[in-house]
Amino acid sequence: MPKEKIKFQFKTYYSLFLLLQMGNITAKLVKDLRDKTGAGMMDCKKALNETEGNLDKALEWLRKKGIASAEKKSGRVAAEGSIGSYIHTGSRVGVLLELNCETDFVARGDIFQSLLKDVSMQVAACPNVEYVSIDEIPEDVVEKEKQIEMGRDDLSGKPEQIKEKIVEGRIAKRLNELVLLSQPYIKDSSLTVEDLVKQAAAKIGENIKVRRFTRYTLGEGIEKNQMDFAEEVASMQTN
Repeated sequence: MPKEKIKFQFKTYYSLFLLLQMGNITAKLVKDLRDKTGAGMMDCKKALNETEGNLDKALEWLRKKGIASAEKKSGRVAAEGSIGSYIHTGSRVGVLLELNCETDFVARGDIFQSLLKDVSMQVAACPNVEYVSIDEIPEDVVEKEKQIEMGRDDLSGKPEQIKEKIVEGRIAKRLNELVLLSQPYIKDSSLTVEDLVKQAAAKIGENIKVRRFTRYTLGEGIEKNQMDFAEEVASMQTN
């Protein structure tokens, strides 16, 4: 039998095998998963097979795979990148953010630039965020939060060991509120900002780091003379 015919038959049987393996997994399911994740068709098929056609579980499966592959890149030096800006509607809040990658080529790409815009927008939407990651929070800030929590009235009378555990949980929650990477992503609350960055790193194939950011609010830090209506009327009569 000619080699070409053998090759054709093999491809036909293999395609049939894949279709049988997919079972209830339709082309629409694959497309929907691709639209949500940007992953390749075969990766989406595999994810749906692994999760028996459950779209949400397949999304989680791909996300974990993406995060796993991004973790391998996290130790590599990311010295290139871009500084992005975002001005919120009304021009009352603005953000400058530095996002790093490994090469200038990637920094100019659509995926990287889209991530830069999304993370900058996230900073604008989170006025309480002060740090990029937990590691950046100074020890004195952590200690201050611990003292505040230890002194709360609802802990009085509780055993010291239980008190410590409650305080640890409260501090962890409070510190995460201050950290950008721990925030739920504003466009998809099932992801954190850290997940979003790692997904982009997995797609691009390079290490990506949020280096620093600054958030500006119009009039912040300016002392304003405030006068209520009664005082204003009184001052007008005096004059």
